[in-house]
Amino acid sequence: MRFLLYEDEFATDLSPIALLRPVFELICGRESLRRRLGRWFPTAHWGVWLRSHLATVYREQNPDCHVNHLDWLQNHSTLLINGRWLPELRLDPAELNLDTAGFVDGHLAWIALAPDELSLLTEHDFITTLHLIARSRRAITASGRMVRYPWDLVSENSQQLIRDFRDEGFSQIPTAEQVVVLGDPVDVYVSEMAQLDPFVVLDARKGPISIDRDVQIQSFTRIEGPCHIGRGSRVFRALIHGGTTIGECCRVGGEIEESILHAFVNKYHEGFLGHSYVCPWVNLGAMTSTSDLKSDYSQIRIPLQGTPIDSNLMKAGSYIGDHTKTAIDSMFNTGSSIGVMTLVLPGGRLLPRHIPSFCNISFGELATDWPLENSLAAAAVAMSRRDQRLTAAMEQLIRTVYEQTEAERQAALDRALQRRVSM
Repeated sequence: MRFLLYEDEFATDLSPIALLRPVFELICGRESLRRRLGRWFPTAHWGVWLRSHLATVYREQNPDCHVNHLDWLQNHSTLLINGRWLPELRLDPAELNLDTAGFVDGHLAWIALAPDELSLLTEHDFITTLHLIARSRRAITASGRMVRYPWDLVSENSQQLIRDFRDEGFSQIPTAEQVVVLGDPVDVYVSEMAQLDPFVVLDARKGPISIDRDVQIQSFTRIEGPCHIGRGSRVFRALIHGGTTIGECCRVGGEIEESILHAFVNKYHEGFLGHSYVCPWVNLGAMTSTSDLKSDYSQIRIPLQGTPIDSNLMKAGSYIGDHTKTAIDSMFNTGSSIGVMTLVLPGGRLLPRHIPSFCNISFGELATDWPLENSLAAAAVAMSRRDQRLTAAMEQLIRTVYEQTEAERQAALDRALQRRVSM
């Protein structure tokens, strides 16, 4: 079997959390769509079609993958899968054929193409041609939903955690002494290579809990399902509510509710994080907290790339891009969009809902006077502390995104200046 994951024209709507990665590497449930497909089809040959500026880093991170490689794609029949698709059911290749195409709410989810059809796809009109071919097929309804905005991943996380737990078929239950399991023990998986201290509570009454290898959980931690804690993470006397995914190699304390911590997130100290998505290498300083509910209970508008979008949600927290750092007592407003490599210094009040990439904010004032070179140096140090490396390819990607986000940054600075003048 061969499959190709692709990004369509809506990929940029998942900014800021998809600025440094393709949309199919975003996490919902235990893992990303790409890892889920890899688990379903472990022997499949696979490739990706993604935004061109992401290609070099993706090749570096996935040397066995065919990245934006039309020659490979056109050799054999291939299943093309939209990277924004969140399937509810495991795909059965026997049910996929060259006469149909799967759609969710009018968006193409999957289509199998023969070599003669694949030869029609070109670098410049890949998505347009793909949609033309799909419209010639008999449309069938695919399971699941299409992710459009960052909060869709958070909203779907609880149910996806439940589906992933059942799909994985876990059987191991905790054996540590004085670890209390509430609910059915079959809904709890703890790796034999995880370490749980005494007086940890695992509450699986509302959903399953899975704890991966090399996880360490300190005493007096309470974890409510559905929840997943990825390998190598450490949890320090935390209260973790249901609907939460803690990815690999995170450091977590305080209170978390219905949030996704992608990987390598540092939230070591007290502070509340709710209904949020946090990208890798974010450091949330002590007592950093996120509001996720407006005082009048009204629906929340979220400024993605500076444009307010109706989320149709009553609860929405913060969507925080890679390498952002917050100082002690930072307070994020309800429905905030925080870009890549922002530096947040609090001033005793709620922060702006929109902080563009590569900006710094101090005492409520937005600025861009923190040099990019300083941010890159700090990123290299932070990654080395977790035995990771800021490669030359990743540094170049960050510089490219810096250029791509210049207009958004300048527009935010102009708005901030206008507000100061009018006061």
